[in-house]
Amino acid sequence: MKKLVIFLLFLLPLAACTDLDLKPKDGDVDAVVFRDPEAYRSYLAKVYAAFSHTGQQGPAGRPDISIVPDEGFTSYIRAYWKAQELTTDEAVIAWTDAGIRDMNDHNWSSENQFVRVVYYRIFYIIAYANDFLAQSTDAKLEANGISAADRAVIQLYRAEARFLRALAYWHALDLFRNVPILTAISTELPVQGSPEELFSFIEGELNAIESVMADPRTNEYGRADKAAVWMLQAKLYLNAQAQIGVDRYSDAATAAKKVIDAGYSLAANYPELFMADNDKERDTELIFTLPADGIDAQNWGSTTFLVHGAIGGSMVDADYGVSGAWAGMRTTSAMVAKFSGATVPVAQDPRAIFYTDGQSLEITDIGTFTDGYAVPKFTNKTSAGGDGSNNTWCDTDYPMFRLADAYLIYAEAVLRGGTGSVGDAVGYINLLRERAYGNNSANITQAQLTLDFVLDERVRELYWEGTRRIDLIRYGRFTDQGIWPWKGGVAEGRLTESWRNIFPIPSSDLIANPRLKQNPEY
Repeated sequence: MKKLVIFLLFLLPLAACTDLDLKPKDGDVDAVVFRDPEAYRSYLAKVYAAFSHTGQQGPAGRPDISIVPDEGFTSYIRAYWKAQELTTDEAVIAWTDAGIRDMNDHNWSSENQFVRVVYYRIFYIIAYANDFLAQSTDAKLEANGISAADRAVIQLYRAEARFLRALAYWHALDLFRNVPILTAISTELPVQGSPEELFSFIEGELNAIESVMADPRTNEYGRADKAAVWMLQAKLYLNAQAQIGVDRYSDAATAAKKVIDAGYSLAANYPELFMADNDKERDTELIFTLPADGIDAQNWGSTTFLVHGAIGGSMVDADYGVSGAWAGMRTTSAMVAKFSGATVPVAQDPRAIFYTDGQSLEITDIGTFTDGYAVPKFTNKTSAGGDGSNNTWCDTDYPMFRLADAYLIYAEAVLRGGTGSVGDAVGYINLLRERAYGNNSANITQAQLTLDFVLDERVRELYWEGTRRIDLIRYGRFTDQGIWPWKGGVAEGRLTESWRNIFPIPSSDLIANPRLKQNPEY
């Protein structure tokens, strides 16, 4: 079993609140604790951990944010995944927690608890990153007696903290567009930034830290490196046209090509990317992950949610390395149809990890787990057939960035007019298809490589990995130009309002800060 590298609980007693002016509770913290160089490593671990964990005490207890009664809801990936997947044709959910069906229905409001969670979790991460940067300035390091050798290491930590802040802000740009840009802890009410200002801030941060970050595949597992920076740049630039109306496709292709040329390779077996020992793929396909550990890093979010929530009906939970079926998420026939031979998808494309026994293809009742194919893509089994370390909390690391996505970004960016080689793009797509089919029988020609093909290939390769909503928005098919089963709360689906391409600023934040304005139409 892998050792947990970065997700150690940070021991400093920081405030568990949703305020953006997050500060340590203990006034002596920065005067005493930060005299030890290891404190900076521990604090950085907490910034990383905020992407997966929910508090200071394992699966529950001393939560980071307390705006909902169930701490498990406040996991970043759990909340982010719901926003990116339940709003699309890739996932529906059977549960009836207040506001969760609004994601399927495209009927969320500024009071929706799941919208509020992802918003506040984003700014919680930003607040921690800002405080880490404030505690690790040259002046603070000098005052704390940190040696020159240790300062050099801490400079790398600072670059990583800025990367994590940029990642959180990129999600804020995608989900909310108009948010404050905060770079320091302050009691002043923040001013709202424009999407263009936020884009420029993220771009500037990534450019500034690129040369400082560790080279690809040289950092500790679970920590970001140059390749993670390039992947975030590629995603930022690929979506620039949709988010701020600026063509940056050449930059997207350039950034993706840096990743492609960095020495990564596709994992031999697609399903193993989502298993309990997927950390073994760190030197092949996985570029940046959020590590999980069933013993040392227990929480009710991240892949624990993705494994348990996808099991129900006649499925035997032990087959997936867990004990407990939550009977929640399935997919729609629209996603199944993206794979050839929709009625028997597994026989056609082994990436289609669907469970069909006792499950209907079409959904009659969205609240019935057996309506819709189940999707046990994430599992707590190892590639050797064993179980993870714990049958409640999973060991499966969440794949935030992987090489396959770089291939797809490059292909799309070039097709959209970005600088690059269409021939190379075809080759990269065919590498994905050869991995899937085990041979070149499903390879495509240059004439077959179209934008529509790339969008569908993104489904086949990246489904349930938190990309579908932003992909549909980029293609103009998320709200007023796309229909799938149960979109808009009706079985046949319906068009929805274009202003729902972004989420509302939570009403609680508008009340707390009158300088903020609500997104249009909410």
